[in-house]
Amino acid sequence: MRLGTGVGWRPEIADVVEALPGIDWVETVAENICAGHLPDSLLRLRERGVTVVPHGVSLGLGGAERPDPGRLADLAARAELLAAPLVTEHIAFVRAGGPRTASPTLEAGHLLPVPRTWDALDVLCENVRIAQDSLPVPLALENIAALLSWPDEELTEGQFLAELVERTGVRLLIDVANLHTNHVNRGEDPAAALDELPVEAIAYVHVAGGVEKDGVWHDTHAHPVTRPVLDVLAELRSRVDPPGVLLERDDDFPPAEELAGELAAIRATLDRAAVRGADAPAYAGDLASRPVAGPGAHAGKGTSPTSAHPSAPTDARPSAPASPSAPAASSAPARPSAPASPDSVRDRVAAAQTALLRALVAGAPAPPGFDERRLGVQSRALSAKRAGVVAKVAPELPEILGSGYREAFLAYAGRRPMSGGYRRDALDFAEELLSTGRPADRAARRRLTRWWKDRAGGRPPGRTTLLLRAARAALVGG
Repeated sequence: MRLGTGVGWRPEIADVVEALPGIDWVETVAENICAGHLPDSLLRLRERGVTVVPHGVSLGLGGAERPDPGRLADLAARAELLAAPLVTEHIAFVRAGGPRTASPTLEAGHLLPVPRTWDALDVLCENVRIAQDSLPVPLALENIAALLSWPDEELTEGQFLAELVERTGVRLLIDVANLHTNHVNRGEDPAAALDELPVEAIAYVHVAGGVEKDGVWHDTHAHPVTRPVLDVLAELRSRVDPPGVLLERDDDFPPAEELAGELAAIRATLDRAAVRGADAPAYAGDLASRPVAGPGAHAGKGTSPTSAHPSAPTDARPSAPASPSAPAASSAPARPSAPASPDSVRDRVAAAQTALLRALVAGAPAPPGFDERRLGVQSRALSAKRAGVVAKVAPELPEILGSGYREAFLAYAGRRPMSGGYRRDALDFAEELLSTGRPADRAARRRLTRWWKDRAGGRPPGRTTLLLRAARAALVGG
């Protein structure tokens, strides 16, 4: 099926999304949907025939550990609840540490780039196959935006993604805003990346806004879509007609007419690029019927490419007509040596990712080869995002603390790496404040105590517990 033109569904703009003209489909963050209950807005959209696609953010398929079965089961349940034709996730890691590194598990609270190395590719491919076996529908993976680069990378982004598709048959969710981000932040040419991609594997496309500060592009999803991002979209459309294009907006939501204007600009860009690349054939695949995986890959839970798609030949990769105006995807350089055992490869990836995450969230030294200034930018961005998300999941905290909330939270975040989700982070922040006699205003402290007890029960931890936690945090950052 062709998806058409879509927009990211968020609770804050649910009514606006329902009223927007010409919306064929929506995408919702999978983790924000309760397994047994759909918001009324999504129910109404589905009744109108609008497709809903769940977009996961917490699997961490690029991480050193194999995917968590519980997270996979949750994503599968959301796909079935929404009757979705596919699910999507990211090529990223979101946590590190744990038994492989004999260190506490740390949560980034953000999508972090995996190194484009053969080791990281081996780990990612195995994780993708595990995910494909656990999901009831096809999986597509998104390229992410990055503020920093890994040293000693062995593959370009296009080569890395082409190898991933070749090995697993996974589809791609190409975010053109992220290609622009990597152009500004890492000097990577979006057109070159598109030339190397297997464009026939694209399931759909993201378009989003951002902002440049001090020479660094921040993929905020809270600003209007810029002309350079639309230019990258035009580059992609001149190579292939993607099944769907979606506008993402996650914060600072504009009035309905501005969202409609951005969607109109996206449609106009696609139309102009289609004329410019008229020799490029339209995408001929079908999400519901085209083969999901190549030889040896996985088509979904309990299926093989043959059993899921009886008409598909067993010895061929899924394919679509290549655009005669687009160069063929370039082959990756030969691997310099034979791969090591899977566990030793995972151990190496774990050590590298843990060292980076410790530098970003726990005050550890920068790993060799990284740009310390960029690490500082990323570290501050992670803390600011933590403060913003905690304020959303626990809006009572900034209400109780007033103008002092942000400063207090950033000071806390600098001492306490996140080890659980954002709701746990909110409770831990409140615990620390109460255990140290804050806030100073007694009425505010009573309100914060009631808030904490309502959600956590018991009493806030004492000073001894806090000292033990501080010692653990020091070990993590050492």
